[in-house]
Amino acid sequence: MKLAMYGSSLLLSSRNRTAAYYRGILGDLAGRGYDITFYEPDALDGEQHSDFDPPAWAKSLVYPATAEGHSTVLERAADAEVVIISNGGGIFDEVLVDGILEHAAGHALRIFWDVDSAVTLEEMRGDDQHPVRRNLASFDMVLTSGGGPPVVELYREFGAANCVPVYDALDPTMYHPVDPNPNYDADLSFRGSRLPSNEAGVEQFLLAAAQALPDRRFLIGGEGWETKAMPANVRYAGRVPSPEYNAFNCTPLAVLNVACEDSAATGFLPPARVFEATGAAACLITDAWDGIELFLQPETEVLVARDAQDVAQYVKALTPVVARAIGEAALRRVLFEHTYANRGTQVDGLLSQRLQVRRSSPSAPPSAVPA
Repeated sequence: MKLAMYGSSLLLSSRNRTAAYYRGILGDLAGRGYDITFYEPDALDGEQHSDFDPPAWAKSLVYPATAEGHSTVLERAADAEVVIISNGGGIFDEVLVDGILEHAAGHALRIFWDVDSAVTLEEMRGDDQHPVRRNLASFDMVLTSGGGPPVVELYREFGAANCVPVYDALDPTMYHPVDPNPNYDADLSFRGSRLPSNEAGVEQFLLAAAQALPDRRFLIGGEGWETKAMPANVRYAGRVPSPEYNAFNCTPLAVLNVACEDSAATGFLPPARVFEATGAAACLITDAWDGIELFLQPETEVLVARDAQDVAQYVKALTPVVARAIGEAALRRVLFEHTYANRGTQVDGLLSQRLQVRRSSPSAPPSAVPA
């Protein structure tokens, strides 16, 4: 089955948070027999600064981020049985959406895959000519990387025939238990670049907890924190290279997750950090967010904190034995339910179901295909 996807990048992860997500799900689909071509604009000089080699399981076509470059790839949509348009940091404009929908074969499934639904929905609220909103009736299905029922309901209100969340997941070949690294030894650690969307959460859940526990050791890794005022018991590790993520998560007593404000604004979105940490069997402490129980069981597989006082109490009460038990339980859960193989199974089922209906009723509109 030929699948064409137009998205931000399969090659660039440092400035594109969706690359691992795309690679995990599409790589699994390729193993199921899908013939995949991924079209990405060279908007960020990606060919010269790629983080990954082009995958062996897909044709990766990087095209110039120009009007002429767009025109060279639009016609190729006609060759695919499944055509997917995504967003998330690449060149994404009216010409791309309209052009691909126009050139897609009549029998093909047309999918919009929203990897930033909070932003997309906000844009659509204020613009009835937004390219996605205006074309929703032409899409057979909307997939989202998160959001849960609130996002599904909003997309249906805008006119989507079907909307299904496909959440981030674990790639166990990348994230798994390793030997501890003394450089990352701490009672509680957080890794993430300093951003407007997470700084308040780090202040509230990490720095305030450190202030309350002056005899405990805290660690923060990621870019931009060197100018941040911190308690004396918080050590700054600087940028953590991706090959060291496993050691960063395996070494401390516990690891902190803070949900970004923008991802929590519309529905819920489990951050990739949740799966990176639990894949390494880390004892995870996370701020409270709706939907956490769909992924991990509070108290036995994850510790959920409402504020810095909760974080401090968890850190004080944890022992290496208890932390290890929570981390190992979380690892078992994500390996069973939340790998990219699980997500590939989900997407394959959705596509196969709709293709079967489409083949039996070629002229049926998207709304006639059952959700």
